[in-house]
Amino acid sequence: MSEAVETRETTPELEEMIDASIASRETRQVDFDTLKFQTKMGDKFRRGQVRYIGSGATGDHSGDTNVLPPDHFTFSNMVLPAGCVGPEHTHPDVEEVFFVLEGRVEFSVHDVEDGTKKASRTLGYRDLIRVPAGVPRSLRTVSDEDALICVIIGSKKPEIPFYPPTSEMHGVTR
Repeated sequence: MSEAVETRETTPELEEMIDASIASRETRQVDFDTLKFQTKMGDKFRRGQVRYIGSGATGDHSGDTNVLPPDHFTFSNMVLPAGCVGPEHTHPDVEEVFFVLEGRVEFSVHDVEDGTKKASRTLGYRDLIRVPAGVPRSLRTVSDEDALICVIIGSKKPEIPFYPPTSEMHGVTR
């Protein structure tokens, strides 16, 4: 847990507020089960989520008392093992931001009308990409090490993403 900063005055309300606003690394767990349904299409789709604020668009984790409740956005880390892929998918209602903490990751944005057309860039440590709502996106680890990516989604409860016809996940359900 983070060190407390000594202050001259405090109140029980301030102490409670600050304690309720902290999600320390030591209390986080990697959840490889939340997206496990994607491995129906192969182990290359294995990835894990480390939730801090809300659950993003990975399903209902409202019973997870270890996660800070979201007000305006969600914040998590994604563990994308070496050689693994985040399949092409679309968040129709929210932008999504990816900030690479470890590894090298190829991010692609796909044409909305023809998903076979795409633009790709490889990002590494402390690089960021923002993908607007409604734009299909995919990612894959291109380094020999696992990637760790901070993911921010611009809504406290985003819609479940969908897989366009050009996605390897098209038709796969939870």
